[in-house]
This record gives sequence, C-alpha cells and structure tokens, in this order.
Amino acid sequence: MSEKKIFIVDTTLRDGEQTAGVVFANREKIRIARFLDEMGVHQIEAGVPVMGGDEKEAITNICRAGLKASIMAWNRPVISDIEASLECGVDAVAISISTSDIHIKYKLQASREWVLEKMVKAVEFAKKHGMYVSANAEDASRTDMDFLIQYAKTAKEAGADRLRYCDTVGILDPFTTFERVSTIIEKAQIEIEMHTHDDFGMATANTLAGVKAGANYVGVTVNGLGERAGNAALEEVVMALRHILKMDLSFKTEMLHEVSDYVSRASGRELPSWKAIVGTNMFAHESGIHADGMMKNPKTYEAFHPEEVGLQRQIVIGKHSGTAALKAKFAEYGIHLSEFKAQELLAKVRSYCVSLKRPLFDKELMYIYEDYFGE
Repeated sequence: MSEKKIFIVDTTLRDGEQTAGVVFANREKIRIARFLDEMGVHQIEAGVPVMGGDEKEAITNICRAGLKASIMAWNRPVISDIEASLECGVDAVAISISTSDIHIKYKLQASREWVLEKMVKAVEFAKKHGMYVSANAEDASRTDMDFLIQYAKTAKEAGADRLRYCDTVGILDPFTTFERVSTIIEKAQIEIEMHTHDDFGMATANTLAGVKAGANYVGVTVNGLGERAGNAALEEVVMALRHILKMDLSFKTEMLHEVSDYVSRASGRELPSWKAIVGTNMFAHESGIHADGMMKNPKTYEAFHPEEVGLQRQIVIGKHSGTAALKAKFAEYGIHLSEFKAQELLAKVRSYCVSLKRPLFDKELMYIYEDYFGE
C-alpha cells in the first residue's frame, strides 16, 4: 500500500458549498483554493460553471491563479454545461448522472439506456475538447452492480479517465465498500475515485476501504463539509492514509488546523473542539492517568505529534486532574509544588471545578493557590 499513488480530489468549493446554508464569497473561494494547492491537493473541484454569475467568475479566477493542482468543474451530462466549463479554463470535468434505479425512475424519469446514452455523448464531447474526465455514478452504492459495471465499461470506452463511485446517501460500510470497489476494478478495469458521505458516520472509513480495494482517487472536503452529514474530511483522510495505511502523500499537514479554521469561519460552521485531527481537544489532557502518562512520553496517549497538524499540546486542570498535572502546571510559572501541597490543593481544585462545572483557567488556579497558602 505504501508504494501506491493516491490522488486527493478536494470538493470543498463544490460539494462543501452545497452544505445547506453555506455560501463562500468569491475571494474566500480563491483563498481556499490557494490553501488547498499549497497543502498538496492534486485536484480541486472548483464549482458548477453553468450556474453563471459569481460562480463562473470564481472558477475562472481560480483557473487563472497559477496553481499546481488540476482544476475540475462539475457538470450534468449536458453539452451546454461542459461548454460553460470550457469557457472557465478548467483542465478537467466531472460529468455526473444518477445510476440507481430509484433515481432513474423517480428523479430522472428515464431508463438505464437513456442514462448510458447521455453519459457517452457528454464524455465524448469533453474528450474531444481535451478534458480529463471523471464519469460520476451518482448513488452508485444503491445501483445494481451489473448495471454499474456496464456503466463503468461504457464510460471507459467513451474515453472517461475514471469512475467516481458516489455513496450519495452514505449507506455503505467498509466491508461492502471493499467488496464492491474490488469487483468494479476487476471487471471494468477503470480507475476509481471514492466519493463518500457521512450519514452513518463512516465516510472516512469507507474511503480508506475503497483505497485498500484499489481506488486511487479520493474525494474529500475540509472539515467534512457537504450535503446533510457531509463528506469524508480532508484532514481525516490524509492523516489516516499517513498513519494507518502508511501512505505519506507529502502533504503540508502542519497547515491543516489553519485551513480548517479558515473554512470554518468562511462557511459559518463551527469547528468543534472535539473534531478529529484538527479540534483543539485533540491534544488537551485533563484525566490524571492520561496527563501523567503523556508527560512521561507523549506517545502513551497521542497518535501523532500536535505540531504535525498545526496544534499545540495542552494540560487542562479540572475535576479529573491528578497531582502530576498540577505540579507541571505550576512549574510553568516557576512554582515548585511538593507532593503534599499538590494533594492539598487538588482537593480544593476539584471542588471548584464541580461548582463551576468546568476546568479552571490558569489565573483562577493561581488565585486558589494564593488564598489557600497565602502566597
């Protein structure tokens, strides 16, 4: 696995902005694109050109920004959509159409044959104009496997460079994902992009399962933004690839917290302190046993160093703290606490934390010390 080449496809500016209630200003879109490019994202899905107006202007400006990443635009299998994408100057297009019977019957009100025909015409048109093409199978996870394989083979014959396997309503589990992606690769011989949603909290897990099955493109968004419960989170996928699957993409991961914070503010969506990888609680230790072990060797309770994602380690003094953490906290201020003093002070600290229903700020800790010991 460590020798396999994986490409990160970030769709924060397209699927991320489709989060209900989220709108990025054009300047924010360009800033986010620059951040993604600097971090090492291989392909940026910048938006939907056929929307026109600000959307088309932002995509055009991103294309002119001189980024190293490939710039992709999202399209329906409609020639006018692709023409709008070409006008922006993108080098890649995603051509998306539903493949599940429930979508074909109720959303498209068409047939499987119609789906294949529309996709082929759009792919051939895009390839004729020199585009890199992703043929998106919307709702792939609920699509009949025989038809999905037919769709993949037909897309490849039409010139598509890869198939985007979309778990549109987030119903996959990692075991099913591995089995299905393996089957498609074996029978259709086409490159696969994983595009997973988090409705059951398994978007990142399903993405990794797809990679283990042979997918070499992974679709992500910063902070897991996206429709409903969101998409697989860029920060989770990149760090899991590095530390769990031992696949280092040479990303500037030290930028992750900064970028997550910026996207959080731009999207108006809070970055929870408990957010995996980039939440501030990732390296905050309160429990006495944990803090004591961490101070002896950070690896006892940390999967990776905080600096790797742009965070810092914190010792939090609260109800569950022990004397080791208390002594370490006072040592930061040049105060040596004996074990006896630490034990005395700890009881007072715990009582205060229970009454306040929170941990203590450093100044509050000092006030308690002054009141209790008169120093």
